[in-house]
Amino acid sequence: MTPLRLLWLNLRIGILTELEYRANFGVQLFQTFLALVIAVGRLSVIFYHTDELGGWGPDQMLALTGVFFLVLGMVNLIIQPSMQRVLEDVRRGTLDFVLTKPEDAQLLVSVRQIEIWKVVDVLVGLGLIVVALYRLRESIGVVEALGFALALLAGLAIVYSFLLMLTTCSFWFVRVENLLVIFQSMYEAGRWPVGLYPGWLQFALTSLVPIAFAVTVPAEAVTARMTPQTLILALALAVVLLLISRAFWRFGVRHYSGASA
Repeated sequence: MTPLRLLWLNLRIGILTELEYRANFGVQLFQTFLALVIAVGRLSVIFYHTDELGGWGPDQMLALTGVFFLVLGMVNLIIQPSMQRVLEDVRRGTLDFVLTKPEDAQLLVSVRQIEIWKVVDVLVGLGLIVVALYRLRESIGVVEALGFALALLAGLAIVYSFLLMLTTCSFWFVRVENLLVIFQSMYEAGRWPVGLYPGWLQFALTSLVPIAFAVTVPAEAVTARMTPQTLILALALAVVLLLISRAFWRFGVRHYSGASA
């Protein structure tokens, strides 16, 4: 089965599962609306007292907020719930059922859990980006759109690789889910340009927990602030981390002792 067909199959299952609990859609709408009001209100208060924040104007910050919602929605749509499902399977000893299937185990666990209502965050993020571009009067051509798409894909690949490596650690350690919670907390730092933070925190957000590549770099692309060197670095890092996380996952599976061991 091809990866796209497998993703489509899990997407259909996810939609059917979530439709059993339609009240979740209302809850998600409320949560996203509340988060949107707080985010925009925060920006309004800040730019009431200043014209720019670390070289970012109000409309550029609005675009960054849109990227923040967009990436958050995409991560919580597939990546985060799938990794959480792996942690539960390891704890219960049910990961064996995945590892014995005639498909690539990493692909299976990566798209197994889909929370379809998180698409609300994705749509809100796209809406904020469109509004920001309209206010900036920026003309996004093919080159700019391609740069944004590549930066966004690189950022998502980096986050996926990072979370996959954390999840793989559950083969040896028990409380890995606490690390995922810490990641979610640190992702909040992506609401602001990484350049605003002190040097040690910039290092942490680019090297240890790569939030900057997931949010700031795509936001720089959509606001014409990104340099070609930054894009090349993001793409190179994404490829390297994908290869490392793949090797680490396979190493972990070889040393995994599940319920059938």
